[in-house]
Amino acid sequence: MTSSTSVPGLDVPDHRGRTGLDQAGRDLDRNPRVRVTDVELLAAGWHVLRRTTFDYDRGDGHRTTEQRETYDRGNGATVLLYDLEGATVLLTRQFRYPVYVNDHPDGMLLEAAAGLLDDQDPETAIRREAQEETGVRIGELEHVFDVFTSPGSVTERLHCYAAPYRPAERGAGGGLAEEGEDIEVVELPFKEALAMVGTGEIADAKTIMLLQWAALEGPFSRWP
Repeated sequence: MTSSTSVPGLDVPDHRGRTGLDQAGRDLDRNPRVRVTDVELLAAGWHVLRRTTFDYDRGDGHRTTEQRETYDRGNGATVLLYDLEGATVLLTRQFRYPVYVNDHPDGMLLEAAAGLLDDQDPETAIRREAQEETGVRIGELEHVFDVFTSPGSVTERLHCYAAPYRPAERGAGGGLAEEGEDIEVVELPFKEALAMVGTGEIADAKTIMLLQWAALEGPFSRWP
């Protein structure tokens, strides 16, 4: 029996079996200008919201006490699937409530395949996600870059990849029904996808970065 003062996620497991969620960041010492003094657990639903208090030595020599709220949803991976011969890219379209509530017309976002690592290494995770979402079993995989997409509040580091695909080898895709996924697989001419960045039809940051990389340095940079 747990006591009335026990808090899930702190001294007793939460619904995902986690404890000590208020310990993240307390031992950070890589930056001598920053000293973490307190970490509070604000929420621990599927992911974790914390409020951290720290002392910060400013560039002008003054020390200030700061507080930041961080949302920890784990790290993720994404992949731009491309067919150089057919000059196409393979994207997904699915409903994203956070963009819908922030003025996106219908919340149906065009994106590169992506997902959380779920304790796997990035390459294994993105191979899994690509097959689930698009039906593509990735062979050759190229690491492009890692990015922090919302560093003011979200801790996630996103590992970005690119990989060729063959249309004839595609499976069904569509995501996992048992996880509530309802994903449409969308094949687009690369030039059309790139143009959709300018029109706002593609507004997802990771997808924009990968499309622009493909045009400037990647497979389509050598395209006539």
